Amino acid sequence: MRHWLFKSEPECFSWQDLSDAPQQTTSWDGVRNYQARNFMKSMRVGDRGFFYHSGADPAIIGVVRVVREAYPDHTAQDPENNHFDPRATPEKPIWEMVDVQLERAFPHPLRRRELAAFPELAGMELMRRGSRLSVQPVSPEAFAFICALAENSGADFTGPSPLT
Repeated sequence: MRHWLFKSEPECFSWQDLSDAPQQTTSWDGVRNYQARNFMKSMRVGDRGFFYHSGADPAIIGVVRVVREAYPDHTAQDPENNHFDPRATPEKPIWEMVDVQLERAFPHPLRRRELAAFPELAGMELMRRGSRLSVQPVSPEAFAFICALAENSGADFTGPSPLT
């Protein structure tokens, strides 16, 4: 199993939107970056990831699970869709998407600025200045650390590291 981070602007698609979706499942469509697309192509059913609200107050909101492996992103071929790409065709779809399902919400959002204080997370793509990848890998160690932080300290980031 691998671990990921899925970014979404809350105004575009929020955690609440996922929670309200049928079976709390959605396609992760609209990704138009080749590296992020390639990450999705390598995902397998059962992989887990963080749902991350980007924007004004970026934070990890909870955990999702990949429930369908990569398949062509139909929004790229829909001229009425904001993610339309005229280069995409049924024969050469270019862009891919996966389906994710809500696994669990964190008791409190884990804000990026607060996560940045932990040296254990310094190597995460999310912590790199200027990182804009909407889908990115997360190491097993960082995934476990953040999950433990969510469960053990909630919104209190003043205590010791959750894994020490």
